[in-house]
Amino acid sequence: MALTDSSTASADCAVPPPGTSGSTFRPVHTDVRPSTATLLRHAPVDTRSGSAVLDVTIPVFNEERDLEECVRRLHGHLRGGFPHPFRITIADNASTDATLKIAERLGRELPEVIAVHLDEKGRGNALRKVWLASPAPVLAYMDVDLSTDLAALAPLLAPLISGHSDLAIGTRLTRNSRVVRGPKREFISRSYNLMLQSLMGARFSDAQCGFKAIRADVAQRILPHTLDKEWFFDTELLVLAERCGLRVHEVPVDWIDDPDSSVDVVRTALADLRGMARLSRDLLSGRIPVPELRAALARGPLPASDRTAEKNPRNRLFGQLVRFGAIGAASTLAYLLLFLFCRGFMDPQLANFLALLITAIANTGANRRFTFGIQGGGAVRAHFEGLLVFGIGLGLTSGALTLVHNSSVLYGSTAPERWVEVLTVVAANLAATVLRFLLFRLWVFRQPPSPRAEETTEQPRPVETETAAR
Repeated sequence: MALTDSSTASADCAVPPPGTSGSTFRPVHTDVRPSTATLLRHAPVDTRSGSAVLDVTIPVFNEERDLEECVRRLHGHLRGGFPHPFRITIADNASTDATLKIAERLGRELPEVIAVHLDEKGRGNALRKVWLASPAPVLAYMDVDLSTDLAALAPLLAPLISGHSDLAIGTRLTRNSRVVRGPKREFISRSYNLMLQSLMGARFSDAQCGFKAIRADVAQRILPHTLDKEWFFDTELLVLAERCGLRVHEVPVDWIDDPDSSVDVVRTALADLRGMARLSRDLLSGRIPVPELRAALARGPLPASDRTAEKNPRNRLFGQLVRFGAIGAASTLAYLLLFLFCRGFMDPQLANFLALLITAIANTGANRRFTFGIQGGGAVRAHFEGLLVFGIGLGLTSGALTLVHNSSVLYGSTAPERWVEVLTVVAANLAATVLRFLLFRLWVFRQPPSPRAEETTEQPRPVETETAAR
């Protein structure tokens, strides 16, 4: 069935499905409680209903030059290669040029295209509003410059339609991707994604590639818990999806940088860093009901998931080392600054004690959450055991300070120079950090084996046959 709705929707109302009026349409309810629909969520998408299976959103702001070529090219690609009904939604974000007029004209000329106008700028804002109101079971978006080769669209959508995956993203940062862009953007992109993987435990490789798709039933559950209205929206969506136990499928893409892009890379990168800090607070404070969402959305365990490394990917040694190292570097810097501050008006041993105590508490909490992926109860016990580990570190640094001061007295000096004290406590603290990681991994945050795993290690008891009984 061809889609014929080419009207423009208001910024304050949901986007109506084709054939309905905006006054009667209401967005789908987004309660996080499990339902019968949740149990069927991983089933293949019904492609025989005759309604649009796919809704591709193109968020635009002042794109009068590129919009028509992009839409016609995408429309032709879908008409020629996508075997199911589709629609293309042009989401105009408060453009001040002729973008909206072009979008409306395309909506009149192409039956599968509709135009939506929003009074507020922001890619995240546009995607959240359009996706929450869309009637299609599979939702996608791409940037208007079509930097990504459209040949990647079919493998992006296939795992969502089949029910194999919940989200799908294009990635420019794998060996199979082919990317043409400047060294500045390449460095910023790789650094940002490394920070996401190190500090937030992300497992996806490319957060900001403008080529993503999601199942609508998943979007209805998690989009209401996202807040960002601009570029960090992608990262927030992906991090939340992974925390909720959803499967993210990655597709290597061929990607050519648009040299005329209006995106301010540095400003966007700084906004992303602020977004990471805000999202971390939201997760730690419980603003986002991750346990409830995970119970409603996560895929069930496989038989092999009794193995700890498969049940919790955060138990893999390399990932733990990277995250622990990043947290440790931040803790060491904070420790050094606190030591120097306290050393200005107190004894070196007391300054060392206070600096180490404060950073040890923060370090234990950060490693519990981000390095070892532990949430929920047990925080008091973990901090108590973390303080015991702190005592070992205190012994190392205090002993090193005592040794330095005694050596100075032995050689006729009243006290060592300040830089000698600093080098001593930093070296001792690094040694304590290595020991702390081992104790955290093997004792404080050690994951107990699952009951089923323990049962499989027990030898089966012999069964007495009737003959043996006689």
